[in-house]
Amino acid sequence: MASATPKARLAIDIGGTFTDLALERGDRRWTVKVLTTPSAPEQGVMDGVARILEESGVAAGELDLVIHGTTLATNAIIERKGARTALVTTEGFRDVIQLGTESRFEQYDVNLDLPEPLVPRWLRLPVPERVRNDGKVLLPLDEQAVEGLVPTLEAEGVESLAIGFLHSFVTPDHECRARDILAKRLPDMPITLSCEVSPEMREFERFSTACANAYVQPLMARYLTRLAERLQADGVGCPLFMMLSGGGLATLDTAVRFPIRLVESGPAGGAIFASEIAAEMGLDKVLSYDMGGTTAKVCLIDDGRPQTARTFEVARVYRFRKGSGLPLRIPVIEMVEIGAGGGSIAHVDRLGVIAVGPESAGAEPGPACYGNGGGKPTVTDANLLLGRFDPDAFAGGRIRLDTAAAEAAMQSAVGGPQKLEPRMAALGVIEIVDENMSNAARVHAIESGKGFDDRTLIAFGGGGPVHAARVAEKLGIGRVVVPTSAGVGSAVGFLRAPVAYEVIRSLYQRLGSFDVDAVNAMFDAMSTEARDTVRLGAGDVPVTETRIGYMRYVGQGHEIAVALPARRLGAGDVEMLQKAYDDEYRHLYNRLVPQSDVEVLSWAVTVTTAADREPSATRHAERYEPEPAGRREVFDTTAGKVVEVAIHERASLRAGARIPGPAIVVEDETSTVVTGGFDALINDLGYIELLARQAAGKEKAA
Repeated sequence: MASATPKARLAIDIGGTFTDLALERGDRRWTVKVLTTPSAPEQGVMDGVARILEESGVAAGELDLVIHGTTLATNAIIERKGARTALVTTEGFRDVIQLGTESRFEQYDVNLDLPEPLVPRWLRLPVPERVRNDGKVLLPLDEQAVEGLVPTLEAEGVESLAIGFLHSFVTPDHECRARDILAKRLPDMPITLSCEVSPEMREFERFSTACANAYVQPLMARYLTRLAERLQADGVGCPLFMMLSGGGLATLDTAVRFPIRLVESGPAGGAIFASEIAAEMGLDKVLSYDMGGTTAKVCLIDDGRPQTARTFEVARVYRFRKGSGLPLRIPVIEMVEIGAGGGSIAHVDRLGVIAVGPESAGAEPGPACYGNGGGKPTVTDANLLLGRFDPDAFAGGRIRLDTAAAEAAMQSAVGGPQKLEPRMAALGVIEIVDENMSNAARVHAIESGKGFDDRTLIAFGGGGPVHAARVAEKLGIGRVVVPTSAGVGSAVGFLRAPVAYEVIRSLYQRLGSFDVDAVNAMFDAMSTEARDTVRLGAGDVPVTETRIGYMRYVGQGHEIAVALPARRLGAGDVEMLQKAYDDEYRHLYNRLVPQSDVEVLSWAVTVTTAADREPSATRHAERYEPEPAGRREVFDTTAGKVVEVAIHERASLRAGARIPGPAIVVEDETSTVVTGGFDALINDLGYIELLARQAAGKEKAA
């Protein structure tokens, strides 16, 4: 009896510079990297799909699943290219999204620029209604006032609508009724309810999230519809899933309703990719390092799980300053992101110091060396001038790099003002980029109460393996792992993501007066919603459910996440909840606050398809030193000078290969730079491990 044909699954990740694709069938994998087409993102996707299907020999109709992640929603908010949006809100509260929390992220800057709301004041439309924080209606919804908004919405050319009423997370009836009234008169108007997109207390964050969802909804709906139609027209008839910022997959319909949950979908795929590598190798403490064409991201991963959060900022006025962006209350994988990608532009600032980013050359025109009209030097140009890239073999030879153009751009913007020859100017650019990334990782670790002792750095993305060794040196990390398909790591991560959905609700409770029946009723509804959503995408497959309570001492301003049992609670469980909170609080702060009651503000339920993540069996391949495919002059940062290094082709290396640094291991999607302080080893999984000389000596002795 013939065995069944293995399923074919395709992942697509649109980045600011490149669109990455990964296709898996059985134990085989094919990867492709093409330039993103910003004016019509689906065109770059279809170009990549055609190429990867041709290379793999898989027919479009043989695909069983397509998974997609994109930065389109994020870019629309940053560039202010979303829909003309209005906000219907409680009378007297139209300025909530302007006032925010009145906090200052830069206390002594008298000229502080605050983020401009997505909805201007004249499109924030108040209506009489009022609900108390316990759900009691103080003022019924004025339905005639809601009806009276229609002429204004039509006259102003509003394309999308958000509705956010005070305390609707407790009682959503007024928001739902306002939607029904307006939808009857404006049947083609997309409407976002704050009680659905972010049903939690804190009206600023809830209203901001609802406005952002409404702002990008028409754009994302059009794009996703076009993409689905193009895929279907080309013979792809399988389901299309979207990657969510929290690390799960959702159906296309869910993504169209809540596109704001896609804002960090690409980076989330990268974190999942690194988590899977960590679990596969049995690594408990990992730093994920994802460097693409536009940005670089780091994420702390412990026990195979990346850090998560419920808040995220987009479109920061001070790009990397916390508090200067628009807050989104959505589930996200927590990471730090800076403008340090291959396309980040280098310049000399007004203080005469070399600076890199956050501006990027993107895919159009791209770095100067691409020869597409870009005249500003980028990180890719700097790496080329340092000898790290072969101009005739970049991206597998599909992109020919112009060294002379890179040199001219570097000399004009950096070398001339700094009185440095182009190669030394390029070195300055690379050192700034690596230090910026390292410093961002240090700050992120400190804010998380963690360090880098015994951590392994997992590097991926087109630029991650190029810079990983130097970043590891700066952070004091002695082990770097570059997995297979590292250049398209986020896309591969999509293939590892479970179908998952998280539901969050606010229901204020104190442990001293805990209403078990109300909490159980809320959990039952949340669990049903999450399970139904997952079932739409995965069918009737085994799932796991996790529950979290966001708790704090009465009077505190911020909550901590406390794991709860995924079952109905009983009256005797209050003591268990108190102990769980005490344990988590003591773990974080090494103390308790005696004689203080504990309050729970929000609750979360996550349902996810089960995953098999057992560590791979370890083998010990015989060590050997491979012959290089060639040699090239490269500036080695460890030696501080130009040296001739061995060039190895990754495809020709088998398990057990040991390569002393400095050296370069090349592949189509990226290059791994082995600095003089590291030796490279191809482990039994086929991954490149960079071991600091001291660590390498210990490993060899063992």
